Amino acid sequence: MKILEPVKVGRLTFKNRIMFPPLTTGYEERDGSIGEQSFRFYERLARGGVGYIVIGDVAPLATFTPTPKLFRQDQLSTFKRLADACHRYDCKLGIQLFHPEYDVDALNALFAQGKMDEARLKVKHDMQFFINEMTEEQIETILRHMEACARLAQEAGVDCIEIHGDRLVGSLCSRLLNHRTDSYGGSFTNRIRFALALVERLKKAVPDMVIDYKLPVITPLKDGGLRGKGGLEIEEAEQFALLLEKNGVDTIHVAQADHTGNMADTIPPMGTQPYGFIVSCAEKIKKLVSIPISCVGRIVTPEAAEAIVTAGKADIIGLGRSLLADPDFALKCAEGRAHCVRTCIMCNKGCTDNIQNRAFLSCVLNAENGYEGSRQITPAEPKKQIAVVGAGIAGLEAARVAAMKGHAVTIYEKSLKIGGQILIASVPPRKEEMMRILNYYEAVLASLPVTFRFGATLSPEETSTYDAILVATGARNTIPPIKGHDLPLVVSAWDILARKSIAFGKTVVIGGGLVGVETAEYLAHQGCDVTIIEMLDTIAREESGTILPTLTAELDAYHVVRHTNTRLEEIHADSVTVTDSTPGQESRTFTLPADFVVMAVGAKKQIPDFGDCHIPVICIGDCGERPGNIDHAVKSAYDAANAL
Repeated sequence: MKILEPVKVGRLTFKNRIMFPPLTTGYEERDGSIGEQSFRFYERLARGGVGYIVIGDVAPLATFTPTPKLFRQDQLSTFKRLADACHRYDCKLGIQLFHPEYDVDALNALFAQGKMDEARLKVKHDMQFFINEMTEEQIETILRHMEACARLAQEAGVDCIEIHGDRLVGSLCSRLLNHRTDSYGGSFTNRIRFALALVERLKKAVPDMVIDYKLPVITPLKDGGLRGKGGLEIEEAEQFALLLEKNGVDTIHVAQADHTGNMADTIPPMGTQPYGFIVSCAEKIKKLVSIPISCVGRIVTPEAAEAIVTAGKADIIGLGRSLLADPDFALKCAEGRAHCVRTCIMCNKGCTDNIQNRAFLSCVLNAENGYEGSRQITPAEPKKQIAVVGAGIAGLEAARVAAMKGHAVTIYEKSLKIGGQILIASVPPRKEEMMRILNYYEAVLASLPVTFRFGATLSPEETSTYDAILVATGARNTIPPIKGHDLPLVVSAWDILARKSIAFGKTVVIGGGLVGVETAEYLAHQGCDVTIIEMLDTIAREESGTILPTLTAELDAYHVVRHTNTRLEEIHADSVTVTDSTPGQESRTFTLPADFVVMAVGAKKQIPDFGDCHIPVICIGDCGERPGNIDHAVKSAYDAANAL
């Protein structure tokens, strides 16, 4: 495969064209150094065959924000330990050098004095105005900090410096954000002055290091607007790329511009952006320069990455979320097992959502991601006969882990196909990408000691032939005993998505959780006149913050009515009675017409009865402690199977 071929970058040769691009991880220590969790994460990527890893958002000074930092000699050893580990696997290591777009010294002083409210106000102000208000003396200080950081990185054995061309640097480059009237503002030449000065300073400070430049491109929207603010529109980006090459940059990393307030622009979730949405920009820039070009942007499969490189649209492929899902992406390609790559479903649940919620990076499909030091599949002794009941995600993951440990596994599935709730979760708009999970398990389980018994249930008599049973029979949609619940117009949301039931006309969805809202959107697409009833004060609170804007826009476009703080009282043959108890308002009870009432108010776990069973029976996934989500299903299954 072309993506496995070496590529010359400056004075270095990358062993392949697979890059882990800079991502915020939340793994670093409080002082910004590379701690054990961070070390294990990046080491695992290197062991999995990645050719080039970039640590995201490395600050060259003490900031209050939780990012990696390299500005003191005592931090150097932690970066050196990681660089040495990467080099053992012939993987090149880079740091993404950035400076936040606020007055770091002033804010640090406010936090030190305990003036938290004042500091928060200043952060909010600076994020909008700092690049326009900072003095030329401050600019010079920032450049010196970045030079010093690069020197420390070189001393630590880091191979590459990637200039973060978004954030402060990209804000200065941007005609949308830069409103300065001095030599750093106005014309294109002035706006890129700081960026080129930084390149020049780094070339002098660390002449033997590869200089990588993240070039964020502001892209057009269908409505004529622009996506992103920090960076350059494509025409200026093309001119800038030529100047970067002329000034000694060794490689350019083409990406979507940020600074929009919505991370969905740069890390788009399933169904919100086309696959490979930034590749066309990378291709335009590659045609102009002779240095290697890397790109990112919903490049999911090995085949897609291979097609981009083979067509000459880019030289290196950045795989962020895809490598979180499967750090062995490169190794599997090299071994001829590209079909066994666990491909990302772009749900943004474990990665982007966690970072936005101040938690650390993880992946709902990969239980080891973020836990590389504590979750590892260990060989079993003695080998056992394991029964797995249920072929949903929890059952499939349990079977995979148990089989990889060396156990012989038999999966009992009462239906005639794998998938469980994924088969209905993938039905709402934009959710079909979830089906890639099943492609992965079909491929990987075919090469493991796993036997499927479809259309079968494990009988109490058969349990004695096994050493342990992992129960993954999931949960079922519940219909509470509200007056009228047994009328023919009442149907289950799960049955709607499974296409076992239909609804039309005026449809009232009871429950504004994720299942209810996705079912409502699905029904609206089918032509129903939909109303959502939710007892809490908001709907879809479990949904990713990167998906919510798209979901809300869709509900608005289809005129889906939402009643929050509202409780269902009674169901009639052609209507429902509900009570609105919005805080601060007088409670009111009213009736809504309904041709169908769709129940999406919760789930109840299903556990089979094995009678007088004398072997361990372990419940996982939705039939475990509580019905959960994919993340819960995968992690509970992994841990239970690995403990056998």
